[in-house]
Amino acid sequence: MIISVLNQKGGVGKTTLSIHIASTIALAGYSVLLIDADVQRSALDWAATRDKEPLFNVVGIPSSNIHKEVKMLEPKYDYIIIDGPPRVYDVAKAVIAASDYVVIPVQPSPYDVWSAEEIVNLINEVKTTLAPYKKIDAGFVINRKIANSVIGRDVTEALSKYPFPVLEASIHQRVAFTETAAQGSSAIEEDPDSIAGKEIKALVEEILSKIISKTSTT
Repeated sequence: MIISVLNQKGGVGKTTLSIHIASTIALAGYSVLLIDADVQRSALDWAATRDKEPLFNVVGIPSSNIHKEVKMLEPKYDYIIIDGPPRVYDVAKAVIAASDYVVIPVQPSPYDVWSAEEIVNLINEVKTTLAPYKKIDAGFVINRKIANSVIGRDVTEALSKYPFPVLEASIHQRVAFTETAAQGSSAIEEDPDSIAGKEIKALVEEILSKIISKTSTT
């Protein structure tokens, strides 16, 4: 099963979400591969800072042929997570074509809502061109949400005009995500019972439930 984290807008927290999704699934006992499809190599840099044994493998494939290359890797893993690039259309389209489910991080900001149309259009384009016979689902996740603010609710309402749902689980802005990243670790690995760990676990459970629901009806 292939899950990508993608948004054409930069700075929305794709790499942090990708790492935490991969960590959560790996900690549940599954074999996981994290593919860094961004030329900035943030996920690879994260893996290079880690001192402990890795929970999963991390490779870099910033290629417009990633949808073809991933087919050779898919049989070796239970889940493949792809950290997609911003603003690189040919690679982004290939990432979408490779995916079973696309997670679209959106910050609680009107700028993110306005730019969401771009990734929605790109997914719809791929569905009719690169992968016309593949069912690709997607969902928005509100990331870096600010506690006790109404803007998260406003963003959810604004995103409702798009054809993809807003996931119920959201991720708040928390220091734990930044601190653990500097150690090549993740919030859920360091403390699964922390608020940050529970938020990520809830998000992953919801994503997997969407995938299981899709596969049971196909």
